[in-house]
Amino acid sequence: MSGSPPARSAADRLLDVLGAFEQAHPTLTLTQIARRADLPLPTAHRLVGALADWGALERTEDGRYHVGLRLWEVAALAPRGVGLRQAAMPFLEDLYETTHENVQLAVRDGLEVVYTERISGRSAVGVRSRVGARWPLHATGVGLVLLAYGDAALQDRYCAGRLAAFTPFTVTAPAQLRRMLAEVRHSGSVVSDRQVTDDALSVAAPVRGPRGEVVAAVSVVVPVAGAQTPALVPAVRVAGLGISRALGWQPVPGRAGTSA
Repeated sequence: MSGSPPARSAADRLLDVLGAFEQAHPTLTLTQIARRADLPLPTAHRLVGALADWGALERTEDGRYHVGLRLWEVAALAPRGVGLRQAAMPFLEDLYETTHENVQLAVRDGLEVVYTERISGRSAVGVRSRVGARWPLHATGVGLVLLAYGDAALQDRYCAGRLAAFTPFTVTAPAQLRRMLAEVRHSGSVVSDRQVTDDALSVAAPVRGPRGEVVAAVSVVVPVAGAQTPALVPAVRVAGLGISRALGWQPVPGRAGTSA
């Protein structure tokens, strides 16, 4: 019938089942999976069984399902996943030893930032991020870095959308955001002040790949009270530079755009 949505393929339905799991819903019953994936219960039962047999899903003793180890093994092959983390860890650990605060590594996925690693001490300020979590680009230090080094089309698309506010300090005006992005590109770092929680700020810097492209961002999150921002900025930039070199980037002295 004209105007009817196209039928979903088997692959689409499998992805819908996997997409039913998220940070707020890491464990689901079969009925919940069917509802969240918009599938008939018999279809969901068949697809969940196939995914469980392959190892993408695992079933708990109470009959609920969560993401399986096999899926993690496949995801670990992503070049922006384990490989990036392995190159970054020595520098993240050094940054943590210098600050004893939350140290984070993140990449961009579309219009969101995805955290791929975090080191946190017991006395570090509380943060709302975790490994695998997604946040809007404009509200985080790492996100601002990744957006700043994105192309003009990405920035135009992002600034044309809704800029969600999490605190009274979150930047929600497109013109102000564009000024921040220009400053990030000029200075090679950013201070994101109380944008996610009103008691913390983050200092972030870019991580470059072998060709000089920005592939990730590193940050430290500290309490606003007593934050030694002038000392944190060079420490974070050094960490970004170290990770970049570990990934194969060789800066050319005197060439614009090569600073970390």
